Amino acid sequence: MSDHDLKTRREFLRTGLLGGSLSWTLPAFLSRTMDSLHAQADGSLIQGVTGRDGNILVVLQLAGGNDGLNTVIPLGNDEYRKARPTLGMADSVALQLDPKTGLHPALSGLASAFHEGNLAIVQGVGYPNPNRSHFRSTEIWATAVDSDKSSTTGWIGRYFDNACSGCDASVGVAMASQMPQAMNAATPTGVLYQGGSGGGNKMKGKKKSATSDPAMMTMGDDEDAGEAGGSIGMLNGPGSLGKLSALDFLERTEMDAKVSQQEIAQASAKAKNSVPYPGTRLGQNFAMVSRLIAGGMPTRIYYLSQGGFDTHTQQAPAHERLLKEMGDAVAAFLADLKAHGNLGRVSLMTFSEFGRRVKENASGGTDHGAAAPLFLAGGGVKAGLLGQMPSLAPKDLFDGDVKYNTDFRSVYATILEKHLGVKSAPILKKDFSTIPVYA
Repeated sequence: MSDHDLKTRREFLRTGLLGGSLSWTLPAFLSRTMDSLHAQADGSLIQGVTGRDGNILVVLQLAGGNDGLNTVIPLGNDEYRKARPTLGMADSVALQLDPKTGLHPALSGLASAFHEGNLAIVQGVGYPNPNRSHFRSTEIWATAVDSDKSSTTGWIGRYFDNACSGCDASVGVAMASQMPQAMNAATPTGVLYQGGSGGGNKMKGKKKSATSDPAMMTMGDDEDAGEAGGSIGMLNGPGSLGKLSALDFLERTEMDAKVSQQEIAQASAKAKNSVPYPGTRLGQNFAMVSRLIAGGMPTRIYYLSQGGFDTHTQQAPAHERLLKEMGDAVAAFLADLKAHGNLGRVSLMTFSEFGRRVKENASGGTDHGAAAPLFLAGGGVKAGLLGQMPSLAPKDLFDGDVKYNTDFRSVYATILEKHLGVKSAPILKKDFSTIPVYA
């Protein structure tokens, strides 16, 4: 099916012109539903910049609290050695970036990206009054509000609401089984794709699609969305549905999910990966994202996640495995983007809900901390170390944790303004300074 045919089918569905020629069956709409869909579709087919021709953001969540101090290592630092007599990485094995900074030896792919000019490391990223709860700190990063505030929408969701009105549902794709909280929007937007290794992909609660690349595709309206549209009781309320009733909304999201499924299968079939990827789920998800970008998906933001970083016990082998899995997948992704000519318009941002304590614990691990470094990769970033490695001297710590010197929302503001080309204040709900990571 051509891009024109897919667009025509989407128009056909959204204006209620359902007929017997469709290859799959959808519920018959009442006339009021037709009118509501037509009103909502009016003007929605005129889109601005999309992922076909504009910049793209890929977000990688390192879930569980990645140990930043053993990821980006302070070389020649006596306080680091004192705090981590067994877990500390020796200077001799670290991959040196400059005289005072190195990477974990499992991150050889990222070290190469750094030296090739495609990786920036933002040091000491966090927020005021840090919270050590996995749930709460993840929520703070997802919603981008102060630690004493709450929000029903995520920062990516507010980007969709503010900058992507009228865009297809696939403007956001989460490689996950449920919609990440960061994508919660006032007007539910985004689709889920569960791919990677393991096989058995299928529609939740629906028959498997007869496409060349069967996938689990659902529309997401909140963080617990598992089926198309979630449950009626979990919808965001009348304000987000416009003229649609809850039932009408579910029917519409059913249509969007099926059209997006075809769109993903079509885009994936158009392109082939130019480099080998690791066989891990993360590696295969990155491989899929690269194919979708090369295949012309309109998606502006892709969201991936890697779990397992809550390393309270016997951290060393687990952390090495996780970092290698992440670093090798990212290195392959960057090489593939470059081969397809897409590296210059794609930025990858990693984040974790918090770092780990400076001092190792008695179980060969580390406990929940605060600030940590994050990675920004892509052809458009200015490679290098941004910000200062926070002091590890006991007098400079915050209750045993590294103090932040860069607010994570400054990173978001930079990406929104310098990479995605939108004003950040309406999305982040206040002004944050940007950092010099883009030319």
